[in-house]
Amino acid sequence: MLNAAIPSTNAAVPTVQAQVGIGRDCTGQQSTADTLKLLCEQLRPQRRVVHAGDTIYQAGERFGNLYILNSGFFKIVNLSADGREQVVGLKFRGDWLGFDGIASGRYSCDAVAMDTGEIWVVSYEALLAACAAHPALLQVLHAAMSREIAHDRDSLMSVCTLPADARVADFLRYWAETLAERGMRTDEITLRMTRAEIGNYLGMTLESVSRALSRLARDNVIGFATKGRRDVQIPDVGALSAFVQRCLAPAPAMLQ
Repeated sequence: MLNAAIPSTNAAVPTVQAQVGIGRDCTGQQSTADTLKLLCEQLRPQRRVVHAGDTIYQAGERFGNLYILNSGFFKIVNLSADGREQVVGLKFRGDWLGFDGIASGRYSCDAVAMDTGEIWVVSYEALLAACAAHPALLQVLHAAMSREIAHDRDSLMSVCTLPADARVADFLRYWAETLAERGMRTDEITLRMTRAEIGNYLGMTLESVSRALSRLARDNVIGFATKGRRDVQIPDVGALSAFVQRCLAPAPAMLQ
């Protein structure tokens, strides 16, 4: 149960592309930190501390605010037709939450914190007014929307086209690269999701996720720092991409 809402391959290889958050990457685009600074200066958002399990909005609630993740991790959850929770998105520092509520006027999913962090609450009406006065804010808003669309597409491609082991490897690559783009360490990462949640997100069973992680460990692509296996050692993020490529490579033809 979710907590109650807090008040107020040779060809192109389909992979889950790492989100860059609301900032821009090392190709000359604005960094996440710089963008957060701009938002803080121009909007003066309400800051709110959240803890694991806290829900900042739920499906069906009236839309009014957008949320920007300053620290911590969030999962976006929908309910399937049979009432099961389905993880449909992950959010990292600098990511926006709540875009799904703009068109209909109501949020269509739940946003749930996976650990302690801080979110910034921004009134949508106030944001629009600020964008009219500060074009740089409008560019930031459009960039955030564009990245979310692109990431949703890449996630779907991964689930639909990658074999199970490659899907897990690509998920770890995505997580590590997303942290790297935010200046965080990637040689050892702490997964904020259970094996069951990872499987739910990737369209796999818990057992399939465990087998994939074990294979990655046997191949020395990853290691586990703790017995609980939530701390994952990644000596070389590029090795995860190479693993995905190997999984997609065609099997050698039988000798005649």
